[in-house]
Amino acid sequence: MALGNLATYPPAAVPQWLSLGSNSWMLTATTLVMIQSVPALALFYAGMTRRRFSMNTVMMVLYSFASTFLVWTILGYSLSFYSSSIHVGGLNFLGLPLPVWNLPMFGETVYGPTGTPLNIPFLTFVMFQFAFAAITPGLIVGAIVERTNFKAWMLFSPIWIVLVYAPVAYWLFAGGWLNQLGAVDYSGGYVIHMTAGYSALALAMAIGQRLPHERKIEAHNLLLTALGFGLDWMGWNGFNGGDAGGATIDAAIAVFNTNLAAAAAAITWIVIDMKAFGKSSFTGMANGAFAGLVAITPMAGMVNPSEALVTGVITAPLVWMGLYKLLPRLRVDDALGVFPVHGIGGTVGGLLTGLMIDPAVSQYFLPGYRGALFGNWHQFLVQGLAVLVVGAYSFIVSLGLAKLIGKITPLRLTRDEIAQGDYAVHGETAYPDVMAKEQIKLEKKSERKITEEK
Repeated sequence: MALGNLATYPPAAVPQWLSLGSNSWMLTATTLVMIQSVPALALFYAGMTRRRFSMNTVMMVLYSFASTFLVWTILGYSLSFYSSSIHVGGLNFLGLPLPVWNLPMFGETVYGPTGTPLNIPFLTFVMFQFAFAAITPGLIVGAIVERTNFKAWMLFSPIWIVLVYAPVAYWLFAGGWLNQLGAVDYSGGYVIHMTAGYSALALAMAIGQRLPHERKIEAHNLLLTALGFGLDWMGWNGFNGGDAGGATIDAAIAVFNTNLAAAAAAITWIVIDMKAFGKSSFTGMANGAFAGLVAITPMAGMVNPSEALVTGVITAPLVWMGLYKLLPRLRVDDALGVFPVHGIGGTVGGLLTGLMIDPAVSQYFLPGYRGALFGNWHQFLVQGLAVLVVGAYSFIVSLGLAKLIGKITPLRLTRDEIAQGDYAVHGETAYPDVMAKEQIKLEKKSERKITEEK
């Protein structure tokens, strides 16, 4: 049967509540956010690692993506967005765990304890929110590359979605208790970036450091990293633009602010680098852009462009200090700086949200909301409370989960597995010829050591 235009479709396929423009934009935004995980994040991280761990890095991101889809379908979405199953004193803490097929999946999107409607199909919303959930454990991978037991990661990632991501998403995306107190997270500065950043810090502490001579980042292919970075930045248009929930004025505001904050932070970062090190670098500029993207995320559709610009300029030096000053003092081997960029960047963005929400802009998304700079200091205080709650909860639960998994299977690879990398863990490598030569060198070194001992 040929379907030439919408008039030829069955009436049930194009109900009156459906906005074709909003649905088209949300499906596009979903695709952009999915691209941010695989290939973008996988390439960005893989290029930053040693070549012998490049495929392992890709596999960890890919595994999180695939396993999250299963968990999300079976109970993750409903825990994050469905009717409340736990409420205390009128505050809602968690959704009701049900598989997607037990929900009204062919109707209009209605989510959260108050039944917030959107004029897009339910499954469009489920997929959009899945893309957010999938990238979050993937972000954690950057902190623990080059020494993590893949079997431990296979347990950690899906369980983390249930224990950390789903509750925080409910609190700040679906009308849970932090929303009820007045806190807002436009697109995941708290739910995605803070949870990933503080969980990465906890997991890196639990797993321990890399081998002493390998603790310095050794990017084996910055062109791969550049490709991943570019796709991630482009994908952020869907990441923040999609959280308007449709093809609205607010979506355009969010996309514009997102790119402005990223550009401002990138330029600020390389200026700092040139003053501190005498030269600029691609990795520095990329970290700066990511810092701006992370910080603008919780407020993207609720501030004006001048505030987006200020957000980028303020965030870049704070994240820079976190990477080069704070992280070394913590003595935690966060290999690719996940905690500074996403944890500190998300924290700064969350606090700035409480200051900068502009009622002239929020009228397009949450009318009546205004930040401290517009006379509402309560907004700043409640955003600060959300920072404390999300940071502490993510860190404590992730550390406890890691310790528990460590009793089931080792969190770390053995020294021999670390020396071999991808071959030992997955039986394949991205660079078989090069790795074969390195393996011969290792074998000869081992033979010389045995000879010397005799």
